[in-house]
Amino acid sequence: MTEVSDLIIKYSFLPVLITAVYALVIYKGLPRELKIFCWYVFLSAIVELSSAYLWFQSINNLWLLHFYIGIGSFILASFYNSVFRGFINSRVIWVTTILFSVFVTLNAVFFQGIFTYASYSQTVQSILIIILSLSTFIFLLDDIVKESKVHLLKSLNWINSGLFIYYSSGLLLFYFAELVIDIYSKNANIYIWTGHVIFLLVMNFCFFIGLWFRPKS
Repeated sequence: MTEVSDLIIKYSFLPVLITAVYALVIYKGLPRELKIFCWYVFLSAIVELSSAYLWFQSINNLWLLHFYIGIGSFILASFYNSVFRGFINSRVIWVTTILFSVFVTLNAVFFQGIFTYASYSQTVQSILIIILSLSTFIFLLDDIVKESKVHLLKSLNWINSGLFIYYSSGLLLFYFAELVIDIYSKNANIYIWTGHVIFLLVMNFCFFIGLWFRPKS
């Protein structure tokens, strides 16, 4: 069982890579909202591949997480801003994103350090994305929104569901990550992080399906 979990963790980058390749193939024909989202998929693939390479080389790869959280949050803010465009004041999203970026930078420099697990940043990021995704679910129920975004509804629901499932399921793990790593045995850690990877797979499955249901010209 441990060997299976170890393999799942080692090759967790494969679903991310598959989704990124598919996004790259269809990118040119996507509407603006999905094009912005694809940049998050591309970033995820780059970070996952780089992380896997450094891990196989026994080199600390935790600095990538700080980078991923900062840049990834900016891209997701752009994505949600494009979804809400014309309905919600974009200043709310951008002010929050800028303040969060400052927090991520300060955390990496003064608090947790660039080479340690960014549990503080990832916890706050999860809370913000959960709020955005829940707001989107409510937003997409509005009749006026349904009418204006009818061609995107399936894609947005799948993508938003993937983000909500991953970040809500991982919230407590992100918060207690350092404690889990320090206290629990190696085997227990493998099982815990295998569960996390499974939710990562679910998220990328939702992303793939969301892009599959893209508006066809």
